[in-house]
Amino acid sequence: MVIARMLRRALVAATLMLAGLAVFGTPEGGGAAEKASGRIIAVLDIKGPIGPATSDYFSSSMEKARAMGASAIVLRIDTPGGLSSAMRDIIQDIITAPAPVITYVAPGGARAASAGTYILYASHVAAMAPGTNLGAATPVPLTSPFPAGKKPGDDKKDKKKDDKDDKASDDKGGEDPKTASQRKAINDARAYIRSLAQMRGRNVEWAEKAVTEGASLSSNEALAANVIDLIADDMTDLLNKADGRVVKVSAGETKVASKDGLLREIEPDWRARLLAVITNPNIAYILLLAGIYGIMFEFYNPGVFVPGVVGAICLLLGLYALHVLPVNYAGLGLILLGIAFMTAEVMMPSFGVLGLGGIVALGIGSVILIDTEAPGFGISWAVIGSVMAVSAVLSFTVFAIAAKAWRRPVVSGREAMIGAAARVLDWQGGQGRVRVRSEVWQARGDQAFAPGDLVRVTAMDGLVLQVGPAAQTKGADDGHSA
Repeated sequence: MVIARMLRRALVAATLMLAGLAVFGTPEGGGAAEKASGRIIAVLDIKGPIGPATSDYFSSSMEKARAMGASAIVLRIDTPGGLSSAMRDIIQDIITAPAPVITYVAPGGARAASAGTYILYASHVAAMAPGTNLGAATPVPLTSPFPAGKKPGDDKKDKKKDDKDDKASDDKGGEDPKTASQRKAINDARAYIRSLAQMRGRNVEWAEKAVTEGASLSSNEALAANVIDLIADDMTDLLNKADGRVVKVSAGETKVASKDGLLREIEPDWRARLLAVITNPNIAYILLLAGIYGIMFEFYNPGVFVPGVVGAICLLLGLYALHVLPVNYAGLGLILLGIAFMTAEVMMPSFGVLGLGGIVALGIGSVILIDTEAPGFGISWAVIGSVMAVSAVLSFTVFAIAAKAWRRPVVSGREAMIGAAARVLDWQGGQGRVRVRSEVWQARGDQAFAPGDLVRVTAMDGLVLQVGPAAQTKGADDGHSA
């Protein structure tokens, strides 16, 4: 009885305790977990050169972040730069984002160079990890007018030289088109980054210097110069320091709610991964050539289908990649001309002239195919050299095989029949039948022959052979075929 009473009291106490927890809530730790579950932080990553695949991934990720109701978006970035068009697409998505975008240059040793600097300036909160850097935002023109290692305004000598060139061009009554395009690109980039700096209240003067002089800063220098908002050791430190900051998003001013948030990584989907692969200039270049060669081989051997199908797929993928990349169509034309020359070398031998010209055209076209010097968007010299070597070996190997075949005696047709040995099967009145090369032919001649005699074909009139004595025949019939 006593034991039963004690058990009942323990059960009642436990029930009351659980009820109290349900009514008054869990301890502070539980409240934090509940708080975290209601605050989602979307995390995106940009690593490597910024191109069409990057902007596509960023745009789709922003839609996913909006769908999941993220209170903030963290963009981890480590990039040497990239294409201006892709960078501007990303910045437009940041400016129109409904939630604050926190760009974080991380981990230690990462950088936000060139296009990355513009993205950092456009973000609602700009942060860097210790040991990172940003800057060098001078636009690289398509024609690469700057000398190696130089940018406009690198030193006083450059500035004086530019002033002299400007004065000289003015005296001539015009301006060098190369200098004019340079100046337009610089001025456009300077105005763009200045507007971003003014929009976010960051250092305008240094932003212009990053464009005109290619200036760079470390994380500590960037914080001191009001280029970034904070330095964070890791993701937790970033979310804590960014929390509570008042920023202006597309819908108006809002406070960043990032502390104790639940991180949700948004990985690239299959489409973004495929786009990242085929928009690599090296891959796009190889796909283009593989497609052209595949279709060309299909024309050489109709009905095989495999080269044609694979070639068509590769060609379409390559053309799509070139459509979204900055292509120099003169380079593309030279590549096609080079392949045409190498094909012509096989079809009508020119003792290597067409083949050599084709290889040269292919090489020059490959070098200038991608019309930019943006980091990560050039075709590797190793790839170009390999393609040229393979194309040369293939072209001259086919040429050698064809030349060897042309030197062989003709084994079919009228030319092969004249002078061939034949054996008489039957003969009467200056005509009869003969066997030549295992075939039975009607024949006639000026002499009388007996069955089994060896004769020589001297002429051919339609399907009737003219035969004569067997002296000096191309090759005597062994007699077993008669």
